Amino acid sequence: MQRDPTSQMSQSEAVVLDDRLPDMDTKRLADKDSGTIKSDSAHVSEEVPDGGLEAWLLVVGGFFLSLSTFGYFVSWGTYQAYYETVLLVSNTPSQIAWIGSLQYSLIFLPGLLAGRLFDLGYFKPTLITASAAMTIANFLIAECSKYWHFVLCQGLLLGLAAGCIYIPCIAVVSHWFKHRRPVAFAIISFGGSVGGIIYPIIVRNLLPTVGFKWTVRTIAFINLATFIFAIFTMRSRLPPPDILPNLLDVRTFLTPAYLFYVLSTFVAFLGLYTPLTFISVSAELIGLDPSFSFYLVAIANAASAVGRLSSGVLAVSYGPVNVMVICTALAAVFTYIWPFVTTKASFIAATILYGITSGAFICLFAIPVAHLGATHDVGRRTGLQMTVMAFGALAGPPISGVIKQHHSTFHEVGIFAGTMIAGSIFLMLASKFCAVRSLFTGKF
Repeated sequence: MQRDPTSQMSQSEAVVLDDRLPDMDTKRLADKDSGTIKSDSAHVSEEVPDGGLEAWLLVVGGFFLSLSTFGYFVSWGTYQAYYETVLLVSNTPSQIAWIGSLQYSLIFLPGLLAGRLFDLGYFKPTLITASAAMTIANFLIAECSKYWHFVLCQGLLLGLAAGCIYIPCIAVVSHWFKHRRPVAFAIISFGGSVGGIIYPIIVRNLLPTVGFKWTVRTIAFINLATFIFAIFTMRSRLPPPDILPNLLDVRTFLTPAYLFYVLSTFVAFLGLYTPLTFISVSAELIGLDPSFSFYLVAIANAASAVGRLSSGVLAVSYGPVNVMVICTALAAVFTYIWPFVTTKASFIAATILYGITSGAFICLFAIPVAHLGATHDVGRRTGLQMTVMAFGALAGPPISGVIKQHHSTFHEVGIFAGTMIAGSIFLMLASKFCAVRSLFTGKF
């Protein structure tokens, strides 16, 4: 067999060529010695569709999965405020924040396993099993009454099930889209924003009328409907390759562009969820009406929808990392500002601006990893990235909660979170330099 002339290229070189040679990642050969999959042409005989009815139906299914997993989780701020004031008044804000942090982290932590199952061709069985588990967890939350009940059901079980749904949902997009991949990601990510809008409003309006149990059960039925739709509209396109790299092969992780990028997402998540977690509580602290503060999470997620859709469109022309660097820098600024505003108008403005700018990161963070290797191995690379990110999502809000316990305001919390987000920008730039050898040019 004739050797592919691109087989000696580094992954960072492959990033540069990704746009110029769109079929390169579907024609590479497996390097058995290194354990790195280039690809097997026997498995891929067609170009990436980049559109069509089946591909766009898959995106709609992904939209609904994002709504019921990521969108539900970014609504945690409404639960945080309710648990602090009603259900779990004997627990500290930091202890309660651990429930939300478990959700945030576990939607990413199973990434390595879920990604591997995806690469092995088990997308549909994983989706069905995880959807059933998340449905059970949703209904169990209604029966919870003690702190450890919520930790197990709303933190651990719900988070793990959602992670096994969300990660393959992200990875499967790379089977169907290439040049339009940022747009597909933006639409799916938009589902998270829609969920972040509707769930806080549902909680706020149903709690006084039907109580906690039926509020949670109503949400469980909504999520079940989204799972059923996704199961019928989503599937992987490529069969699994004959050879896959070792699951724990760290050589992919040690590629400089990949390493710096994954670290940047870990650091970003140490601070990115902090405003969303404590926004309702911090609003009440400066004297805003509790009945209004519940809606701030919905406002932030509505603004995030704007950032997600616009950043997805911009990333097609300018590259995902280029867009993320600018928007994440602005998100850091508004995170610094958030705890220092003292009026209702300024708080709403800070919330909206934070939502728009942070939405770009949430929309685009998975895209660069898809370009750092072959399509057949995208599940493992995406999963490894999300597993590392999970520890940032797990630690960030509780650290912020501990900081708040030692201070009377959220000023120090905002400084910590903003600094973490700002630090991630430098790591993104390092990744870009390793990939394209330039900080100011290159579509990456």
